[in-house]
Amino acid sequence: MTDQDTPVPFILKNKPSMVSIGWVVLVIAALSTLAWQWLNTRHKFNEIELSLSQKLEQYQTINKQSLALAKQAEERSTQANMRTIVLEQKLAESRDQQEALQTLYTQLAESRESTAVAEVEQLLNIASQQLQLSGNVKSALLALQAAQKRLEPLELPRAIQLRETLAMEIENLREIPQVDIISMSSQLTYLSELCSKLPLISERQPTLNAKAAAQNQPPQATSTLQNLVNNIWDDIKNLVTVERINKPEPPLLAVDQSFYLRENLKLKLLTARVALLQHDEATYKADLNSVKTWLNEYFDTQHPDTIKAFSLLNKLSSNNISIELPRLSESFAAVNRYKLTLEQND
Repeated sequence: MTDQDTPVPFILKNKPSMVSIGWVVLVIAALSTLAWQWLNTRHKFNEIELSLSQKLEQYQTINKQSLALAKQAEERSTQANMRTIVLEQKLAESRDQQEALQTLYTQLAESRESTAVAEVEQLLNIASQQLQLSGNVKSALLALQAAQKRLEPLELPRAIQLRETLAMEIENLREIPQVDIISMSSQLTYLSELCSKLPLISERQPTLNAKAAAQNQPPQATSTLQNLVNNIWDDIKNLVTVERINKPEPPLLAVDQSFYLRENLKLKLLTARVALLQHDEATYKADLNSVKTWLNEYFDTQHPDTIKAFSLLNKLSSNNISIELPRLSESFAAVNRYKLTLEQND
């Protein structure tokens, strides 16, 4: 055996086979696959763990918010319950008030007729007082019209009959001639003030009276020269005054007597005002005639204020104040019959 022949079989014996190499490759590939899968699985586990931790934090945050919202909802629910209790109490009070109002309305509806009759009677009393005490026909008419309007909602036959009676009284009042009591009373007041400053006959001033009369006349167109001559002539005439006295001996009064005279004049005018309000024509005209007589006897009848007082006295004396005012007896009788009917029905 040669040297070349000896190592060949040895080498052939130690050379791995293809099967071994394949198995080794397969084992390495399997290990590599397992290592790769393990790393990949580990990476996914880390990602899942990270995602779970993030979601857990989110869930905790959401849980806290949910707890806060639940607490707020609980507080709001408590407030709503309290409001509901308050509303229920108010609703109960409202129902009680509604029931009370309903009861009151029922009572008022039942007594509406009697209440209307009582109001009509009160208005009739007011109208009667206005007629009898002050002779105020306008106020009496307003009161009767208000009473008639108060009965309009009642469509009962007895209410209609009472309205017809009131309408008849209203027509009777409208036919009464109107006397302006207020204007005449104010004129008497002005006359009383005017008499307090009238000059007595012993205090007369003819020159001033003539000047006042001339001023009351309408002015005439004159030239400047004529005005100058007239003024000079007036001054010359004023040097001597000649007056014709119808009464040779005019009464002269002391200061205290003139004071009492003026007070008596005011008293007569005051009683004339009272007679005017009472429609007492005889007393009214007698007082005015007394005032006129005293003015003629004691005061300067040529003074402009005295002339104005006479004019006012004549105007007041010419008015007819004697008016027969109705007493509304038919209306009062109708109201009494109405009340008697209501009492019988009750």
